[in-house]
Amino acid sequence: MAKVYAYKRVSTADQNLDRQLPDLKADVEFTEKVSAKDAKRPELELMLRVLAEGDSIHVHELSRLARSVMDLTKIVRQIVDAGATIHFHKEGLMFGPDSEANSFQSLMLNMLGAIAQFERDLMLERQREGISAAKAKGVYKGRQSKFTDEELARIREEFSDSTDKAKLARRWKISRSYLYKIGSRQETAASQ
Repeated sequence: MAKVYAYKRVSTADQNLDRQLPDLKADVEFTEKVSAKDAKRPELELMLRVLAEGDSIHVHELSRLARSVMDLTKIVRQIVDAGATIHFHKEGLMFGPDSEANSFQSLMLNMLGAIAQFERDLMLERQREGISAAKAKGVYKGRQSKFTDEELARIREEFSDSTDKAKLARRWKISRSYLYKIGSRQETAASQ
């Protein structure tokens, strides 16, 4: 029996999903609070694995599914090839195996995908410019460390005593490169 899926995504944990498809009655909702910079998202991957012929996927808007034209067209193609249909509500677009090849809709998918990618690129560019300006003024502190000064001191002490840096990094749940940054005393609780 065909199922109705909803895919909802926001980029950060403090954002909410309430505005996306509020009136849709879906059999299953796949929700994520991760960036769409690439297609490696656990809920998206799960949805694509369980997708069957006749199923339909509903997405509030195109940028919720992907932020690059390449990822967008790849994901849409995978859905259609599985015999399913995808609906982009805000844009009023639908793609499925039974729908006629519609050149205009394909053009719109590519154009809107390019706009979403352009918006993301502009946002990152503005962010880099802002960080650069803040650094020039000496006010950029960077991201807050998840560790207190006391924890950083303890990690530094363990770092100097440890012969197994990988095990130490796993214990503190950090990458080895971040462990080495802490160990070289470049890290403070104020900035990461």
